[in-house]
Amino acid sequence: MSRAEAVKRLVKLRAAINRHRQLYHVEDRQEISEAALDSLKRELAQIEARWPDLITPDSPSQRVAGAPLAKFEKVTHTVAQWSFNDAFTEEDIRAFDTRVTKVLGHAPDYVCELKIDGLHLVLTYEAGRLVTAATRGDGRVGENVTVNVKTIESVPLNLTEPVDLVAEGEAWLGRAQFERLNQARIKAGEPLLANPRNAAAGTLRQLDPKVVAERKLDTFIYDLSFLSLAGSRVNPRAAAQGSTLSLPATQAEELVRLKQLGFKVNKHFTVCSDIEAVIKYWHKWQKRKDGEDYWLDGVVVKVNNRADQEQLGYTGKAPRFAIAFKFAAEEATTVVEDIVFQVGRQGTITPVAQLRPVLVAGSTVSRATLHNEDEIKRLDVRVGDTVVIRKAGDVIPDIVKVLTELRPRGSKPFAWPQTLEACLPADGAVKAGGGAIERVPGQAAWRCVNKNSLAQLKRKFYHFVAKPAFNIEKLGPKILDQLLAAGLVARFDDIFRLRRDDLLTLPRLAEKSVDNLLSSIKARRTVSLSRLLVALSIPNVGEETAADLAEHFGTLTRLEHASLEALQALPGVGETVAQAVFDWLRQVENQELLRGLLREVAIQNEPAKSQTKTNLLAGFTFVLTGTLPSLARDEAKTLIRQNGGAVSSAVSAKTTHLLAGADPGTKLTQAEKLGVSIIDEKEFKKLINYHG
Repeated sequence: MSRAEAVKRLVKLRAAINRHRQLYHVEDRQEISEAALDSLKRELAQIEARWPDLITPDSPSQRVAGAPLAKFEKVTHTVAQWSFNDAFTEEDIRAFDTRVTKVLGHAPDYVCELKIDGLHLVLTYEAGRLVTAATRGDGRVGENVTVNVKTIESVPLNLTEPVDLVAEGEAWLGRAQFERLNQARIKAGEPLLANPRNAAAGTLRQLDPKVVAERKLDTFIYDLSFLSLAGSRVNPRAAAQGSTLSLPATQAEELVRLKQLGFKVNKHFTVCSDIEAVIKYWHKWQKRKDGEDYWLDGVVVKVNNRADQEQLGYTGKAPRFAIAFKFAAEEATTVVEDIVFQVGRQGTITPVAQLRPVLVAGSTVSRATLHNEDEIKRLDVRVGDTVVIRKAGDVIPDIVKVLTELRPRGSKPFAWPQTLEACLPADGAVKAGGGAIERVPGQAAWRCVNKNSLAQLKRKFYHFVAKPAFNIEKLGPKILDQLLAAGLVARFDDIFRLRRDDLLTLPRLAEKSVDNLLSSIKARRTVSLSRLLVALSIPNVGEETAADLAEHFGTLTRLEHASLEALQALPGVGETVAQAVFDWLRQVENQELLRGLLREVAIQNEPAKSQTKTNLLAGFTFVLTGTLPSLARDEAKTLIRQNGGAVSSAVSAKTTHLLAGADPGTKLTQAEKLGVSIIDEKEFKKLINYHG
């Protein structure tokens, strides 16, 4: 074959392979067998191997890349990535319909789409060619996984029209493929993949694209935004210049349009004339959800008409025109093999049921929280009992019922202990009261009497080195456990006095690992005041409160000398937190801890409270949640205070505004319940006449 003949053959091969890929992955039909398609791919690869300069970026052979990547680059999304609010009951979905109808002034049609339990993908095309594939990330910035996504056969490398667009969908791992991968891991003695969604996410984050290709991910695409050819967004739904495509007037038409462009679209979507039809569709798929090769966790309900969608708009977190109607949490039965206890940083004791492993909602569950002594008594759960477990919200395993008819003979009620080995002092000496536990007055919780138990000390050290605190990357729980067991650390400041020779005595720590660890520690000898306050495990002080304290007082010295009244006056702190901070700072052992730390690390003090420039926000109290598009959280807080407003770390009756960005969390729900005004960054800037 001559080079000229090769050029012609490659054009035909690529067209044929792409056509049959389209038939198989998008149109669900075949004209040739998979073996025949593989044969075409082999011929393509052979010709390209002979003339590598003829390889094009969009060739089907480029779905599998070569060398593994060192890391993933970050990608700023052109189109904002929203999440959906959830509905769990028929009452919730009818309330959604009532809200929508009230705003629109009429009852709309809805489109119901199956909610695939996969990983969100954002695909960007320029002139019809795939240029970027990214994960959702925080809604503004995701990871560039283009090389890996090119290995997914159902993702078109070229569209049927030369348009600039952004498409969104789910990458997922099929049931059969998930089972095959786990069987292979069993044979290899490797840990099992926990669930299909995590497996899909982990697959796309593999640094070796060949591994991704072998796992055979699939996709469904469900959302489309057209861009101008210059790459700047004209309109969320405006057609690109030069495209023959018309603007989709409805969500249903958009799904058809996606398929026309070459994407794989889930065929089970339907248009419902009212909310009762939506509920009927949901019930149908609640029963059928296990019959598909992909896992489902609900139905996405969207107002069908595009003009209605634009009228409804968005909240700080989610579209008002759509909602995720989640399926009822799956339940399963298993056996309680033991009841053990976890001890937290503050000594709080949580009972945990160790279970015979069972698959629930696509995940293997082997532990379930029992919350406290009162919950154990209410359930009368015992070791050996057969129990019904549920994954509340498809996340947290919970025991909901004991099947007493299956209880073993001779079973005895669980006896709550009076001592715990985990509550023994860290030095191992059995002192008076060592290992004893007590119930917190007026609460269902129990805690260690000894405030310096080994279990608490471990949790505090884990927290001290964690990302929100000192962020010592190379120092994880396993190494910390070894350091504590060897007596090399007992207080936080001991970390900064670790010597190379001592570390080399620890098992499985080679010279390079020790050097990396010491470098990681050295890099954290300067820390901000807010991170220090997080790291100290002061009761009731999390990241938000620590940041507020640091910004308000500026230095550790000012905070140490602050009166209880000054702490209580800080917006969002409250009496309980203020008392906890005040008491902690005055305990002798904590003062010694701080002095020891300050001999090893330097505190990067934070600027004192911002000077007020205007009174535009006087009388307003703001709570911030989520990630804002352009303002850093500290920058937004400074602007609020400079304009006479107050900032709180928690939503309460005193909160007047919630400034919400992407992924706002529970604060949004709390604000909605209290009727707090919810604004986004754009509205906030208007309030203060900010043009930065």
